[in-house]
Amino acid sequence: MIETTLPVVAILIGRNHYRRMLSEAAWDKLRRMARIIEHEGSEPAQHADLLHLLSDADACLTSWGVAPLDAEVLAAAPRLMMMAHMGSSVKRFVSDAVWQRGMRVTSAGLVLAEDVAVTTVGLMIVGMKRVWPLAQNFRAGGWRERVPGGPSDHVPIWPARELRNKVVGIVGASRVGRHVIRLLQPFHTHIVLYDPFLSPEECETMGAEKVELDELLTHCDILSLHAPSVPATHHMIDARRLALLKDDALLINTARGDLIDEAALIVELSKGRLFAFLDVTDPEPPAPDSPLRRLENVVVIPHIAGCIEDCTHMGDVAVEEVRRFFAGEPALYPVTPDMLPRMS
Repeated sequence: MIETTLPVVAILIGRNHYRRMLSEAAWDKLRRMARIIEHEGSEPAQHADLLHLLSDADACLTSWGVAPLDAEVLAAAPRLMMMAHMGSSVKRFVSDAVWQRGMRVTSAGLVLAEDVAVTTVGLMIVGMKRVWPLAQNFRAGGWRERVPGGPSDHVPIWPARELRNKVVGIVGASRVGRHVIRLLQPFHTHIVLYDPFLSPEECETMGAEKVELDELLTHCDILSLHAPSVPATHHMIDARRLALLKDDALLINTARGDLIDEAALIVELSKGRLFAFLDVTDPEPPAPDSPLRRLENVVVIPHIAGCIEDCTHMGDVAVEEVRRFFAGEPALYPVTPDMLPRMS
């Protein structure tokens, strides 16, 4: 048993991820308030690692790839009472045993959501300006005119447009969805929002108009998906609903791939009437022979809408959550069991 008056914090993310996730300021803060146990592996701790790493831990820092804190892990970690997650959803990292023990669980998902929202608005801008098809047309020898016989000959090269006065449809008032709405305020768009859990007044407070999903799809110039992946949202954007979109609509998915019926989307994209940016797909990545890899009016990016190179802002939040726990202060971003059904 470790003999110290300082609480013990286990870092479970793997050494390859230290620079990406934890700033020097975060390390200094941790060292001042706790004894640190580090996972020696280069990648996130797995089940067998947790059984010995957490035996003396009072709190732990987790992120993508760490094994769940299941009943067996908690049985081997009698002192563990706090988990600070550097990521968005904690759903796959916790178990009933965590809640039965009464552990405090926090998530740095709010700051990650801001990264995803910034990427989403960026895709709206370049999507409306037709940056991708116009660049492809230029490579084929064109300028603003479409080049006959070029790589985009079968895809309309729509004129560049702006966000101003466009109808932006937001599906899901998640952390990301709400931040997208905030970021769009200077662009003078009309934002329509579908979220069955919110009242019209709550939507109006956010700067959006509450509508039903079919109405949103019929009227929006841009469709941006921000709902969780739960049974009720599986393939919510199916063939019927894709057909409701305007011929020149821009579809953006930075949420979860299974929100869209991908086979139906491929059929609709093959008609050349929509353009899509997909940060997520189902399956992920798409199969080597997937039409998504060759259609001219879709850009698939490899799940990078959130932070990639520098996620230290999440580490800063997680370390502050640990400090607040040991100081007896309330959490900044607590996660409770009743929140799990709405998480991916």
